[in-house]
Amino acid sequence: MAVKPKLHYPNGRGRMESIRWVLAAAGVEFDEEFLETKEQLQKLQDGNHLLFQQVPMVETDGMKLVQTRSILHYIADKHHLFGRDLKERTLIDMYVEGMLDLLELIIMHPFLKPDDQQKEVVNMAQKAIIRYFPVFEKVLRDHGQRFLVGNQLSLADIILLQTILALEEKIPNILSAFPHLQEFTVKISNIPTIKKFLEPGSKKKPPPDDIYVRTVYNIFMP
Repeated sequence: MAVKPKLHYPNGRGRMESIRWVLAAAGVEFDEEFLETKEQLQKLQDGNHLLFQQVPMVETDGMKLVQTRSILHYIADKHHLFGRDLKERTLIDMYVEGMLDLLELIIMHPFLKPDDQQKEVVNMAQKAIIRYFPVFEKVLRDHGQRFLVGNQLSLADIILLQTILALEEKIPNILSAFPHLQEFTVKISNIPTIKKFLEPGSKKKPPPDDIYVRTVYNIFMP
């Protein structure tokens, strides 16, 4: 029986959530070892389990993988979610990089001062509506296909859906001017593995709360 991937990270979204999304979309079951204390992180560091002394870290296939993008690429490539040729892989990579830039704003939002959080929601909305979503709306409109690249599910579709749903939690009408993205969101959300991940009781993490923020500070701050 194959050993499940094991994810090492605090019990929250952060930079691990995209990895959870891709594993779930690929239909891969995984285990999680949650970091709750600075001592747990130190133990991983002292044991040479973290190449650059940082998490996320995923144990899989006899390796201890670090660096979010590298982990995403490995999982996507292994499970046929990374295109069929170099051109498709490059398109997927470009789309994912754009979404990860936007996701980084969402990841950092709960750690801002309260007075800055609402301003940052406005900033996120503007960047999504002006810079990022028009790109994907045009791609879907122009090729008329269900998926972003190669007319099959890829890492790009998964990360785009993750980003859209995370933004809709803060700005429910964020897609009001993007009918093709609205249709995309419904279709991709109903792919069986993704639909299962979106249901209650899955390993998808809820929006960050004060407990998660305090835990992260306690683990990572000097």
